[in-house]
Amino acid sequence: MNSFSGEDRLPHEPVLYHQIIHALNPQREKKYVDATLGAGGHAWGILQESSPTGMLLGLDLDPQAIVLAGERLAEFGERVILVQASHTSLKRQLDQVGWSQVDGIVIDLGASSMQFDTPARGFSFLQDGPLDMRFDPGNPLTAADLVNTWDQVSLADVIYKYGEERKSRQIAAAICAARPLKSTKELAELVTGVVGSVPGSKVHPATRTFQALRIAVNGELEAIEDTIPQAVDALAPGGRLAVISFHSLEDRIVKNLFRDFSRDLRDESHPMAPVIRPAVTRLVQRKPLLPTEEEINKNPRARSAKLRVLEKS
Repeated sequence: MNSFSGEDRLPHEPVLYHQIIHALNPQREKKYVDATLGAGGHAWGILQESSPTGMLLGLDLDPQAIVLAGERLAEFGERVILVQASHTSLKRQLDQVGWSQVDGIVIDLGASSMQFDTPARGFSFLQDGPLDMRFDPGNPLTAADLVNTWDQVSLADVIYKYGEERKSRQIAAAICAARPLKSTKELAELVTGVVGSVPGSKVHPATRTFQALRIAVNGELEAIEDTIPQAVDALAPGGRLAVISFHSLEDRIVKNLFRDFSRDLRDESHPMAPVIRPAVTRLVQRKPLLPTEEEINKNPRARSAKLRVLEKS
């Protein structure tokens, strides 16, 4: 891999940047996919390292990301193709550009720093904005719809299932009693009043509730289950898939899918358990890669990030 000395070109270096570049080892003449483009940080590194002939397909549901990444990656010209699309449409997007196989794929799950830092997008409980939380502005479902129209039981179930929030029932009851809620500030203050602040804790009381609503609005967990099999199928032999997750629900799905693809599939109903499908990948490491203390100090949002990598057999 070429040595990388372009950190000054990355005003907002993405989480686990160096680990991603090392894992994918981008090379000339090869093809790559950044399936969650964001501001284009990982994509920039992949294109830089695969110069002068490596190519990259970048996908993102967020039109703001496509514009921002397009400006950042303009120097690479025709080596980069950007499409506003969900990573769940990976196979279709590859067919559209005529790529039968690729040599590396990165998927950075969850919301991006760009989305959290834009109050009008409604992702952050630290800044006031509308209850939106959509990756794709064309999505008809917003967080306001969930908060103001779903029944109390459904709200409680979502907050518990996707946020792992122990006080989900009390939060749902408080939401229903306070309707209509219009802003992130209103919701954050309401949830904080129910959950309470824990002295010394780095986790905001509304974190789990906001996470749950965002996951529900964007169908994030189902999307992971849709995408990873497509990604594994798209990899050329020796190609690698790198996935960054930020909470236990995401990581559990990634871990289980990676494990299943990396072991023989057997017919457990048969006494001899014959192999139905041999392993199609191998785990590059058994345990996830974590950010360094230095990275966490620079970017506190990186503290919960986990990177898992597999390689196509």
